[in-house]
Amino acid sequence: MIPIRDHNRTRGFPVVTLSLIALNIGVFLYQVLVVPDGEAFFYTYGLVPCALTAHCYGIPGALPAWQTIFTAMFVHGGWLHIASNMLYLWIFGNNVEDAIGPLGYTVFYLLCGVVAALAQVAIAPQSTIATIGASGAIAGVLGAYFVLFPTARVDTLVLWGFFINLVALPAVLVLGGWFILQVISGFVELGSQMSGGVAFFAHIGGFVAGMVLIGVFKRRGYRPLYY
Repeated sequence: MIPIRDHNRTRGFPVVTLSLIALNIGVFLYQVLVVPDGEAFFYTYGLVPCALTAHCYGIPGALPAWQTIFTAMFVHGGWLHIASNMLYLWIFGNNVEDAIGPLGYTVFYLLCGVVAALAQVAIAPQSTIATIGASGAIAGVLGAYFVLFPTARVDTLVLWGFFINLVALPAVLVLGGWFILQVISGFVELGSQMSGGVAFFAHIGGFVAGMVLIGVFKRRGYRPLYY
């Protein structure tokens, strides 16, 4: 299932969501157009779990490990990686920002990203693979949306064999299905965390963090504007 848009109006302009999208795209274009060595860039600004847990030393060009928890959120590995992340952030982020407010949403987003990163590190503390991408923080946004707007309709591309249908599904089904897929995939690949791939446990940690933290960050009296 690939979400295309939701039917959930906002009251304000999503300045933080658009700024995050612009920043991520800007960093990615810098990677593609300016950086001569992409792998070195990943290891400079990506989060290497063993560097954070002090299981390895001397990673070339690495920032202090705690800083890479934040810088890694804005680094992506390819066009499909950033395109899918920004699509999810745009569809679901504007409503979560609307429910929290710009300043709180900024803190919420970064905090979910931190929890997601630490969840991935906890699963593979000795990994030497750089973890990159905004998907952990965005998973927090999805978790918040799941709690706030379970009945919001989401136009979704559903693949049935060779056929593709556009179906309006409730957010609880779209996001709940996404989360279950992350859990299943994470445990299936649990033994291969040292070799790279998708950071499923970052997604799981971020989603759960978003579900929990939205109760703290949501503005009092907020009500959704479905259409």
